[in-house]
Amino acid sequence: MASAARPVRILLADDHTLFREGVAEILAASPGLEVAGEAHDGKDACEKAAELRPDVVLLDVEMPGQGVRETLAQLRAVVPGCRVVVLTMHDDVALARELLGLGAGAYLVKGSTRHELIAAIHSVQVERGPGHVILSVSRQGLDRLDRAPGESLSAREREVLALAAEALSNAQIARRLSIAEGTVKRHLRSIYGKLSAVSRMDAVNKAVASSLIPSPRRDGT
Repeated sequence: MASAARPVRILLADDHTLFREGVAEILAASPGLEVAGEAHDGKDACEKAAELRPDVVLLDVEMPGQGVRETLAQLRAVVPGCRVVVLTMHDDVALARELLGLGAGAYLVKGSTRHELIAAIHSVQVERGPGHVILSVSRQGLDRLDRAPGESLSAREREVLALAAEALSNAQIARRLSIAEGTVKRHLRSIYGKLSAVSRMDAVNKAVASSLIPSPRRDGT
């Protein structure tokens, strides 16, 4: 826990400059909080954390380069005493549960208010036990807690995953479905979170085992 004699030092990690600037302004105007630095991707966040030794890292889920899971693990390794508040556009309880299980202290959707963000930062500093976490999702997100893994996959996500199972690249999937390649990547990230998968093959195997998609076709069959 940060000393009462000094503010809570925060590292902002988000690839959108405008968003970082907006959050930095909110934090700068909040008594007891101080922006120690900013990072534009996961690797940069880990390097800045090792250098600046912040009390809290505000970590965006979707940034270029290494994934949030790897970044979260590295942050815990380089700054063990640091607490991580995950910020995301995804109202996804399965992803929240996974990241909280990996050591994040809080999971907040970006639709949260400034008061909720500030309260989360202070709270993760005060309550440092592994059993204390903060979760901010919608009622619809909470309703998905009781669903079986993969039940919340959308029809489009199943289409994307079925094509991925046929060993199509992201670009090929995009052309087949007439969508942008970036959209394919977003669908895959969402799928990984919902299935708690660590790779494309892992997601395919879990989806096939749960009968969410058919087994991939083999040549000559």
